[in-house]
Amino acid sequence: MSFTQFRVDDGPHTMDGLRLFALDGNERVEAFMGRKVMDVWAESVEHRGGRQSLFRDQYNALGRLNLAALQRIVSAKYQRGAAFNRQHPFVEVLFSDITESGEALDLSELVREALPPAFHRLA
Repeated sequence: MSFTQFRVDDGPHTMDGLRLFALDGNERVEAFMGRKVMDVWAESVEHRGGRQSLFRDQYNALGRLNLAALQRIVSAKYQRGAAFNRQHPFVEVLFSDITESGEALDLSELVREALPPAFHRLA
């Protein structure tokens, strides 16, 4: 099984994370990776001390840069069928799915802007 037209949804939506679309034949497949999952995956690569959440343009850019890896992760979970994906053909990507896949996240184009002082937590 291979998806066609696998892509990042850059359009407006209210979901807090990376939204992906693909086709399995004529069936539309939607996949979602929550912002916090993306944050943990990025942090596991960056090895940074402080947590700074990704913004939509950042995780969408990471999604486009890592589209092939995401397609393999989503495809593997999708192939497990409705018994493992209660909302089949919707696929929610969890951090455990990423870990099981062994896929590496390419952060080479991630730009983290410094947060203004008002965003830093006081101890």
